Amino acid sequence: MTATDTHRTIDAVWRIESPRLIAALARIVHDVGLAEDFAQDALVSALEKWPAAGIPDNPAAWLMTTAKHRAIDRLRHGRLVVDKQVQLALALEDSLAGSRPEDHADDDIGDDLLRLVFVACHPVLSTEARVALTLRLLGGLTTDEIARAFLVPEPTIAQRIVRAKRTLAEKQVAFEFPQAHERTPRLASVLEVIYLIFNEGYAATAGDDWMRPALCADAMRLGRVLAGLMPDEPEVHALIALMEIQASRTRARIDANGTPILLPAQNRALWDRLLIQRGLAALARVERLGGRRGMYALQASIAACHARAADAAATDWSRIATLYAELHELTASPIVELNRAVAVAMASGVQAGLDIVDGLRDEPALRGYHLLPTTRGDLLFRLGRVDEARTEFERAATLTRNERERAFLQARARECAPGNAD
Repeated sequence: MTATDTHRTIDAVWRIESPRLIAALARIVHDVGLAEDFAQDALVSALEKWPAAGIPDNPAAWLMTTAKHRAIDRLRHGRLVVDKQVQLALALEDSLAGSRPEDHADDDIGDDLLRLVFVACHPVLSTEARVALTLRLLGGLTTDEIARAFLVPEPTIAQRIVRAKRTLAEKQVAFEFPQAHERTPRLASVLEVIYLIFNEGYAATAGDDWMRPALCADAMRLGRVLAGLMPDEPEVHALIALMEIQASRTRARIDANGTPILLPAQNRALWDRLLIQRGLAALARVERLGGRRGMYALQASIAACHARAADAAATDWSRIATLYAELHELTASPIVELNRAVAVAMASGVQAGLDIVDGLRDEPALRGYHLLPTTRGDLLFRLGRVDEARTEFERAATLTRNERERAFLQARARECAPGNAD
């Protein structure tokens, strides 16, 4: 194996094993920042030794043992906070005494990962910090990769991660699975972060590309890990169902030039049937678990209506409108109501949908939200009110930060120009 091949292998091993490694170390040292430092030390050692010695039979165990030895070494040289020394030394020495690397590589790994998920998404952190820390610790992404994914300067992401780890330490956030009374709100935070990551990949808020599929893949992987750790939580499976059904449309959502293709115009033959089957199976599991009315379950049910229809005309829009009404009752979100307006327009006529949209025009939460004028413009265009539609598309184009979407909206506005609109 060449040095290049070895480095690629190390990179692959790190992405797979780093969440488990950091989780296990955090259980021992009770500090996410220290755990990541020790894990990084082990990675550096692997980069130094594996090209010459070869990849170990059990890379995960090698990294874990090396990280623990590095932690003990730093303890003995007095480079850790004094009031943690006794606790850390006892835990680390006990974990290494008389053992081989493979003895402890997988101890409590499910519990450790679950704890890490809930720590990284702790409510004491801002949403932006939770996203960055989750991608770093659980997604195995570098600071540079996170920055590029969200089109944020690398120093900004680095600062978010540093501040997040400092906040967790200062607030003395326990590295443990939340108690029963804390579980629901904490799980809601975890699911929100995973879905935020997915959505940024599915419909990028800024930049030159409408989608970033790698972020969708990261979110789905995190969701599947969480489902394996919490198999009886219906909303976890509901989020997986939602993400997989939505991700099934990826190949059909842009043309060869990267221009967006909206749902009604998509070639459904390009939809990934395997992802749809997996999503529908996850949704069926949600129903068996009694979670049909959860926030993600309702959204997954809406996505399933689209997935089951042969084309836009065959879609059960009345059912979708009803599901959006249930979702709005649960969330009171004006964005949900905007989506319901689209379904109502398809089920009951364009004017009925426009009436709902017009009732949202003064909604503070939608001020500056580009999809409000986008939706209104589309409904006006379908009613033949093209001058008004052009104004709405032009306004929407000024509000979006995504270049592909801006170009698409400007093209819609040109369609409304005299001589172009029929």
